[in-house]
Amino acid sequence: MSSAPAPFTADDYRARMERAAAGAADAGLAGVLVAPGPDLVWLTGYQPTAITERLTVLVLAAGQDPVLVVPTLEAPDAARAAGASALTLRDWTDGKDPYAVTAPLLDVSGRFGVSDNAWAMHLLGFQQALPGTSYVSLTQALPMLRAVKDAAELERLTAAGAAADAAYEEIQKVPFAGRKETDVAADLADLLRQFGHSQVDFTVVGSGPNGANPHHEAGDRVIENGDMVVLDFGGLLHGYGSDTSRTVHVGEPTAEERRVHDVVREAQAAGCAAVRPGAACQDVDRAARAVITEFGYGEYFIHRTGHGIGVTTHEPPYMIEGEEQPLVPGMCFSVEPGIYLPGRFGVRIEDIVTVTEDGGRRLNTTAREMAIVN
Repeated sequence: MSSAPAPFTADDYRARMERAAAGAADAGLAGVLVAPGPDLVWLTGYQPTAITERLTVLVLAAGQDPVLVVPTLEAPDAARAAGASALTLRDWTDGKDPYAVTAPLLDVSGRFGVSDNAWAMHLLGFQQALPGTSYVSLTQALPMLRAVKDAAELERLTAAGAAADAAYEEIQKVPFAGRKETDVAADLADLLRQFGHSQVDFTVVGSGPNGANPHHEAGDRVIENGDMVVLDFGGLLHGYGSDTSRTVHVGEPTAEERRVHDVVREAQAAGCAAVRPGAACQDVDRAARAVITEFGYGEYFIHRTGHGIGVTTHEPPYMIEGEEQPLVPGMCFSVEPGIYLPGRFGVRIEDIVTVTEDGGRRLNTTAREMAIVN
């Protein structure tokens, strides 16, 4: 298990809130409204113990102090958040109109970015209270808000990757044949927790034909000798995500299975090699996809090559055709090409990669060659 990193400070959260407010102004927005969820945790360190119908919202705008509007009964918890001293708390009591409490903080004719997981009832409440306002999702307006990680965030992502790697090394030692996919998935989840994860987000175990479904959830299928098995697993450690995929084989693979695995491994290497500052996100997708297409499997690579990772396991930026966002040092994302042969088997290999000053660095370092399991 990794030792806990130094906690983020109020100054860290203050800088993040200032960055968000400045980014909103640069995007032509009057400010941003942040509901409970990953954005609020990243900006303030506050995560309500329960997300209810009562309004909680962080209001950020250039030129004004950050204000967190919370229900009175939750104000003591909010006041204990790591970033609380960098903002002003404003509480409202049951029976009051929380939108009327919040309205004086907002430009009555402004356009605001809203965190993607805000409840529709709250957004509608703001629209009713301030009919001259308009709104856009934060992912659309400020897609790169959390994308560039600082050294402390990279430390956490590196630790999460190492923990996931340790889980992969251990899972190869458990029996596969004769057990259900759900049994192996449970082993994976236990190992992630054993190596420090506080939250397990997914443990995909796709055996045989189930591996041809990229997001197959582990089911009751009994794994058989001769199966290819896609393993894709991750979660949160110290508040930051892991996500890695390896494809193993129960017993000796066929020549075709080895060939497909080798193609994916070569494609994944090409995708990682394309990572460098200034390259477009789509360049990573193109590099990996070109290899798979060259070998005649292009129609069987049916998803994007990668996604960002941070305080959530899926977030911008996305490595996909049409995404021209330039890569910047500190960005972290997956590179995970795959080939999926319907009714037969699938192969996926995935590492988290961070952009460095002169290229890219993988945060997952386990062997990418096909592992043989029992």
